[in-house]
Amino acid sequence: MSNAARSTAEDLDAVVVGAGPNGLAAAVTLARAGLRVRVYERADQPGGGAATRELTLPGYHHDVCSAVHPMAFESRFFREFGLRDRVRFVTPEVSFAHPLDGGRAAIAHHDLGRTRDELGRDGPAYERLMRPLVERSTAVAEFTGGSLLRVPRDPATAVAFGLRALEQGSPLWNARFRDEAAPAMLTGVSAHTILSQPSVTAAGAGLALHAYAHARGWPIPVGGSQAIIDAMVDDLRAHGGELVLDHEVTSLRELPRARVTLLDVTPRALVRMAGEAMPPGYRRALEQFRYGGGVAKVDFALSEPVPWTEPDVRGAGTVHVGGTRPEIAAAENDVNRGRLPDRPYVLVSQPSLFDRGRAPAGNHVLWTYTHVPAGSAVDRSEAVIRQIERFAPGFRDTILATSSRSAVEVERHNPNYPGGDIAAGAPTLWQMLRRPVLSSDPWRTPMPGVYLASASTSPGPGVHGLAGWFAARSALRHSFGTRALPDLSPRD
Repeated sequence: MSNAARSTAEDLDAVVVGAGPNGLAAAVTLARAGLRVRVYERADQPGGGAATRELTLPGYHHDVCSAVHPMAFESRFFREFGLRDRVRFVTPEVSFAHPLDGGRAAIAHHDLGRTRDELGRDGPAYERLMRPLVERSTAVAEFTGGSLLRVPRDPATAVAFGLRALEQGSPLWNARFRDEAAPAMLTGVSAHTILSQPSVTAAGAGLALHAYAHARGWPIPVGGSQAIIDAMVDDLRAHGGELVLDHEVTSLRELPRARVTLLDVTPRALVRMAGEAMPPGYRRALEQFRYGGGVAKVDFALSEPVPWTEPDVRGAGTVHVGGTRPEIAAAENDVNRGRLPDRPYVLVSQPSLFDRGRAPAGNHVLWTYTHVPAGSAVDRSEAVIRQIERFAPGFRDTILATSSRSAVEVERHNPNYPGGDIAAGAPTLWQMLRRPVLSSDPWRTPMPGVYLASASTSPGPGVHGLAGWFAARSALRHSFGTRALPDLSPRD
């Protein structure tokens, strides 16, 4: 964009509220377009759900929300941004593992063929389910990484993906399998969504993540998720952008004058911030947007690695703890009925196995969360410990310190997670189509120059930067009159 298109020295071209992955993706895109950009963040460090902090003991660096990044190599924004050239990643050979009782486990190797071989008689069925998606993982990411109201670029991939999601999201989800391991592995991934099981949307998310696990792997950033954020902040500043920390914005009227305002906030927060400036019809639509179940987060400082009974689990980047498919489904359905399950589903990662700088020599950090009803104030650390002990006897004895946050405390830390909802809005099928409104451009609001750039818009939750990138593209098109996309690649 030419200098003539820039605003006067006293004004900003763009203000962004929120320095999470989406807010920073929007800011980077606009700064690369030659605009004067300022980002406001309420916390004392950028990152939002991708921040890394010392939560337990000094020298133990824990990811506050996201730890493993299946979309780091598949997100179109991150590919354009050249994230792999800016941040060092380690990609475990075992993308994820799923322990079962009796010392057994399902192991999702990066290599699909090896995974098939170890699944026994269900291996060929698993491979038939996954191979078409693995071979087209980038097309899967393109299809799922945008507004579902748009015509897919690759209809064949969309059809293959849709048929599999319908199967795995229905009571027929066990039709192709005979044993426990493969179904448990599939449900362990689809349960990331905090939705009832089976569910078409949960199955779709799980299949996409499975495809990435076998195509490019599930990478872990060295230095923690903060490394991704730091790379984005560095690029923003290199192109003239500003970042203001410890600055909470409660009203749009508080912001300095700018041609556009992009908000990495929930629809609920946008309603409060806009006040009477928001058209009544749009307000009603945002007030109908629904939020989902919450998470309780538990981080551990450990004296040694988790002593999983099955040795292959010990090398996994991610572990899904919860038992069989029926057990996980029962636990997740309890959460969606407002109950705390006795044997919860627990998502586990031990990044210090692959990034030794995350903890003092010989020691480790362990990242976990479990699903709870929205707004739960219950500390779930003991339930998490018991469930891990089920598959790793002696785990309790390795614990040096614990940091636990209930769903209420998760929201207090990050208001973009209402009731502890880290998806910033229930990812049901209807709300993936209507996110947060039914529109091919859901990032643009009816308020002139105001855009919504959060996970509450398409394509939804995850550390991918796509919502912010799409919002910035919409702002460039509608408020600055350009369809030309700036080059985001690393350069001096």
